[in-house]
Parts: sequence; structure tokens; C-alpha cells
Amino acid sequence: MTLTAQQRLDDPLALEAADPSGMLRQVASAAADIRTALRAVTETDLGPVVSAGRPRAVVACGMGGSGIAGEVLAAVCGPRCAAQVITVHDYQLPGWVGAADLVLAVSSSGAAEETLAVAAEAARRGCPMAAVGDPGSPLAVLAEHARAPFIPIERAGRLRASLWGLSVPLLVIAERLGLAEVTEAGFESAAAILERVSHLCRPDSESFVNPAKSIALDLDGTLPMIWGTSALAGVAASRFASQLNEDAKYPAVHGVLPEAHHNQVVTFDGRFAPWPASGPVNYAEEQPRPPVPLRLVILADSQEQPQVARRREASAELAGQRGIEVTELAAEGDQPLERLASLVQLTDYAAVYLGIASGLDPGPVAVIGDLKDRIA
Repeated sequence: MTLTAQQRLDDPLALEAADPSGMLRQVASAAADIRTALRAVTETDLGPVVSAGRPRAVVACGMGGSGIAGEVLAAVCGPRCAAQVITVHDYQLPGWVGAADLVLAVSSSGAAEETLAVAAEAARRGCPMAAVGDPGSPLAVLAEHARAPFIPIERAGRLRASLWGLSVPLLVIAERLGLAEVTEAGFESAAAILERVSHLCRPDSESFVNPAKSIALDLDGTLPMIWGTSALAGVAASRFASQLNEDAKYPAVHGVLPEAHHNQVVTFDGRFAPWPASGPVNYAEEQPRPPVPLRLVILADSQEQPQVARRREASAELAGQRGIEVTELAAEGDQPLERLASLVQLTDYAAVYLGIASGLDPGPVAVIGDLKDRIA
């Protein structure tokens, strides 16, 4: 018997069988990852980077699931940060980076060739540096040779489920340099939010009361356009799109307001909108309905700028006029890390559930391995 998407999510035996890689368990471990990473960074001597004082800029380097740790750092530090925080997802450092700048190299495996190249270049330029990754890896060896602090994070599952373990060390370093306000109590508060969301989204909770399952079913068969309403929510939007790509093997577009109103919004009048702004139409046989309708997903930050709040409301109205369904998710908490955690945890669950609802194993990413083989 062929199961429907909802049956795949609400049948406990079918749900467990559909997740042989244990992605749901890995998402549920997010709070534990924060606490484990805090212990690891506490046991590491950060003196070589902290004693140098506040840097001119912080350059966070990493790729894929490791690279987003730098985006988290920039979002939590915020626009009023006393030093510029930038991310590098490439083989090279910007030409201006030098001894006045702190380089943070992040690689869960410790073997990403791009990150190793950047870390080696930072060492040659005499940049203060710290690294995060797998103990005993090439990155750990490189950090040792450069006399740079190395925070060991042992990955228990898939890289894309290691966000918090890789991000926490960067946030602790930023806090000690006076660039971020994240206390130990703040980390624990974020962990508590992750646990609360995990309870709401647990596998044995049926779709009509499980927010993540409901989101997955709403997205199934649509083209999600995911907008954040602040730089912080924009990181969550980017993360959600990436998780949909990897966990559900599903395309998604992400953006952030107000920038998305200068480009992406125009797709509301394109072929993926169910009908034009003038209202519903009766499609003739030669003019079929859109094969994959747009769905607007808004990740709303409680600290959004007032004009952006107006843009968010207008976005929903414009989409509704064109028959585009809208899903709006609101961040919870007062502090940046809390708000980011609430959005990321909910959407991480939703991405796994969409993969399962689609009849796919959310774990493997075989094509990435195929690509690496081709370019090795």
C-alpha cells in the first residue's frame, strides 16, 4: 500500500523506518551539543587570541554545514558589533586581512580543503587564529604548528546537524573579546528553547499538533521562497533552505527583507503564482495551472526594524492576492541567540519531515560524494 505524505509522518513505525540515518535524533540533540561545546571551549586555552585584544575584524572561514557557524557569529554579534565580522567560503582570504585581524577556521571534519587553504594562508600572514573541528585532523595539526588554539568538536552524526557544536566556540571567543553578549546563562537559555521546540516537534506528536510536521506538509509540492525579516532571521532562512536541499533533496529560494523586495518579490507575478493580482482565473486547457506553486515562508524576528514589519505585512497581502499561500513563523526569546535557536530548531525538524513525507531517506547526500570524486 502506498502511504500518503501525512501517513508517512503520523505512522510511528513508518516514520522510524523512513529515517534509518537517525536524522530526527540528531536534530533533537541540539541542546546537548551546546552544552558539550561549552565544556570543550572552557577546557581550551584561548589566551593566544584573547590576550591580543580586540581585533580590527573577525574572519570566520568554513564551508557548507561548517561555514554557517560564521554566519551565526555575525548574526549574534549584530550590526553594532565593535569589529567587523565577515565570512569566507572559499580558498582565499581577502587581500586586506592581516596581523590586526582574527581568523577563525571551522571544519567539522578538519579536512575541508578550502578551509585548510585559508587557515594556512592566515598563518603565513601572521594573523591571530583559532580553529574548531575534529581532533587529530589536518586542521588540528595546522593549528598546532601555528600555535593557535584548537577547540576539538567530535561529530556524532551528520555535519548539517552539528550547527551548535561548531558555533558555540566562535561565540565564546567573541564574548571574551567583548564583541558579543552571550553569557553562560544565555547559552543555557538557548538550549532550553531548543529542548522545548524538540518536545513540540517530537516524532510521536501527530501532524495536527506538531508544528514542524504541519510546515512540511504545507511545503510539499510547492516552491518555498523563504524570507527573513532581519539579518538574524536571514541566517535562519538560509539555513532552512540548505536543510531542505540536503534533508529533503528539495529546492528552495531564500532572501532577507528589505532586499528581497527589490528582486525576489517580482516572482509573485510570474508563472509560479496561482493567478494574477487581479484575482482567480479559469485556466483554459491550453493554459495549465502552475506545475509547482510558490509558497512564501516568512521568518519573523521580534526585533525587526519597524519599516521591515510593514514590508512583512505587505508581503503577505501581495502574496494572498495572487493565491500564493503564506507560512509565517515567529522567533521566540529576547536575546539574539535565543531567537535564532527557536527558528533554526523548528525549521530543521520541518526539513527532515519533508524528506520523509516525500518518501526519501533524509540522511544521505550521495551526489556530494559523487561530485568530490569527480574533482579529486
